This record gives sequence, C-alpha cells and structure tokens, in this order.
Amino acid sequence: IQADGTDGNCVTFVLHDEDHTLGNSLRYMVMKNPDVEFCGYCITHPSESKINFRIQTRGALPAVEPFRKGLSDLMGVCQHVLNTFEVRHSWGAQG
Repeated sequence: IQADGTDGNCVTFVLHDEDHTLGNSLRYMVMKNPDVEFCGYCITHPSESKINFRIQTRGALPAVEPFRKGLSDLMGVCQHVLNTFEVRHSWGAQG
C-alpha cells in the first residue's frame, strides 16, 4: 500500500501469517539503514496472523529497497546463527 502523494518512499507492506517474531527483528534490520526515516509495524488484530509493516525513506529511495535488504540481512543473520549452532552441537556430540 503506497501512501498518497509519494513516489514509493512511504509504503505499508502487509505480511500474512506473521507476528512479532518477524516484525520486530525485521524492523531492527531495516532501521540500521541511514536512508530510512521511519520503520514500524503493527499487528492488525490478535485473532489475525498478519502485520502491517511501514517504511518511509529519505529522498527518492523506494521503500521496497530497504525492505528487501532488511529481509536479506535478516536471512543472513539467521543462517549464521544456524551454522554456529550446528557447529557447536556437532562438536559437543563428539567430545
């Protein structure tokens, strides 16, 4: 959902089947981008499993770019945690 009067720099993404687990961690990753002016999310209703995730950027940067980068960076962090867990778990089983 793009805000009226913007060139794509203020967008609300609707993420289905998600909750605070993704919302808060993705918000953290997106806010690390200095070109992001605002990033936040809300749960539409406790009985619905979807979140509204809003990004507003500075200048002409399309909001979808930090959204994609945030998802990519978050996937990288999760992969690192998984790899670290697997290495430590397999090491602990051997010794």
